Amino acid sequence: MGRIIVEVMPKPEILDPQGKAIAGALPHQGLNIFTDVRQGKRFELTVEGDVTEADLEAAKKAAETVLSNPVIEDVVGVYAEEQ
Repeated sequence: MGRIIVEVMPKPEILDPQGKAIAGALPHQGLNIFTDVRQGKRFELTVEGDVTEADLEAAKKAAETVLSNPVIEDVVGVYAEEQ
């Protein structure tokens, strides 16, 4: 079985309240080195057999039409997971 990873992030101009909340919590854990946090989504799509170029193209289409909202999100990665 092959696995395709799709990563989706909010567009840079879109506010990210979850990322801001995480950024505010990190210093309370002694983690002061991070200057910004953006939270996105990760999808894992499983296919029969090895991942083909056609599978990746189908995953890109799914990412752009179903897995993300193109008005406020960017698809930043679609790739086969190393096994």
